[in-house]
Amino acid sequence: MPTQSATDEYEISTDTQRLDVGMIHHFLSEESYWSLGIPRATVERAIQNSLCFGAYRGDEQVGFARVVTDRSTFALLADVFVLKDHRGKGLSKRLMQCVVEHEDLQGLRRLLLLTSDAHGLYKQYGFKELGNPARFMEILRADIYRSS
Repeated sequence: MPTQSATDEYEISTDTQRLDVGMIHHFLSEESYWSLGIPRATVERAIQNSLCFGAYRGDEQVGFARVVTDRSTFALLADVFVLKDHRGKGLSKRLMQCVVEHEDLQGLRRLLLLTSDAHGLYKQYGFKELGNPARFMEILRADIYRSS
């Protein structure tokens, strides 16, 4: 469901057919700090099993966000990025607004994310540090995408 204002050159869409998987994979595997070396097949599978948001300028995809969710109680926001040449124009805010307002993400008990550098952005949309981090546990395989 695309959204666009008359004066904005960018569009946000959840149409997975429009996603530029090559660009997404390149960014995640080469430029992100969180998934360096991720295989393309893993990115494709993640996209297939997630609610995805693409940010576009015309036909060119310039941003992305992915939400892993059961669409009723829980969601995890992941892989949020805007390409370097399109940053500083409010696009990440538009992307986040579309995510938090999406009809399938309303009424959730918990919406989580992990970030090392964008706390200020996410706080604008209601995210806070964990209230009780001791309740959370994880299995972390930080080097899973790196070849030996």
